Amino acid sequence: MTVQIPLSAPDIGQAEIDAVTAVLRRTQLSLGPELEGFEREFAAYHGAPDAVAVSSGTAGLHLALLVEEVGPGDEVIVPSFTFVAVANAVLQVGATPVFVDIDLVTLNLDPVKVEAAITPRTRAVVVVHTLGVPAEMAQLAAACRRSGLSLIEDACEAVGAEVNGRLVGTFGDIAVFGFYPNKQMTTGEGGVVLVRNANQAARLRSLRNQGRTPGGDWLDHRDFGYNYRLPEISCALGRVQLRRLTEMLSTREVAARRYDRMLREIAEVERPPVDVVGLSISWFAYVVRLSPGLDRERVQAAMSREGIATGRYFPPIHLQPAWQARFEGGARASHLQVTESMGRRTLALPFFNRITSEQQEQVARALTAAIALA
Repeated sequence: MTVQIPLSAPDIGQAEIDAVTAVLRRTQLSLGPELEGFEREFAAYHGAPDAVAVSSGTAGLHLALLVEEVGPGDEVIVPSFTFVAVANAVLQVGATPVFVDIDLVTLNLDPVKVEAAITPRTRAVVVVHTLGVPAEMAQLAAACRRSGLSLIEDACEAVGAEVNGRLVGTFGDIAVFGFYPNKQMTTGEGGVVLVRNANQAARLRSLRNQGRTPGGDWLDHRDFGYNYRLPEISCALGRVQLRRLTEMLSTREVAARRYDRMLREIAEVERPPVDVVGLSISWFAYVVRLSPGLDRERVQAAMSREGIATGRYFPPIHLQPAWQARFEGGARASHLQVTESMGRRTLALPFFNRITSEQQEQVARALTAAIALA
């Protein structure tokens, strides 16, 4: 059946269209004023010294690891309950991902289990603010300080989230954001690395631009680099989206709370927490947990027949076919009981800025009927 209610959808209005069109009327489509403006405004939003825009959140993770001097022989602690880019970036720099289990409530790295996984080879921890819920940053930061580790924040799903009034992305040594079209704000494709000092920023700008340095000749390359530039069109789109971010996050919270009310009577569904003391959630997705005895695939199939898209957020990375062969020397995993349980039970429902209460009611009815069939 044709999809009537998508899993996600970007929120693009006339202001975004006008901004992109204005770029197309100019001659500079890369490394121009929109890039500079987007970086300046994103850094200012976070009260950070600088921000470096890149072609994707994945590219940002790769460069963040390089800037933190993670490489061959090093281990990097990561969650398995997340998007695969986190572990892929660790492989890209020649290091070994070490998968650690998650907290049952927040679905973020469990700080106690992180400490237990640290070895003499551990060089960094990549903490993901999963589904827009901030991680336990105080405990994780303390653990990293005690062991002399780099703390890298993956805030690709969590722009605008806060811990006790402090924005995520401002706790670690370096932070990465992503703006794929399913995110709270989008640049089409793209990401930003939030940095703490001028040296980090300079290295990142060189690495994203084939190892060039500012003011140097286009054919002079002082470092080994990559083509991770973000075009002017994307930056123009991002600047408008950033100005609308507070409004969009508020709209998403309203939608999350509507789901919370609508699904309250479905005994087989565990709803995500909407209120966590000290945390302000940036709602990336609305992900429920089905009762252990339910067949999630049958639920998804039944909802699909009603034209409603759903998603598995997240199939654990360490169970992915491409990763199974890595456990003979290219990856390590501790006991991941919570990760594997959540990987079997979680179900993402349609969720985006402009979802209507009528659409959400349709989703709730379809979910109730699908559970009855499963």
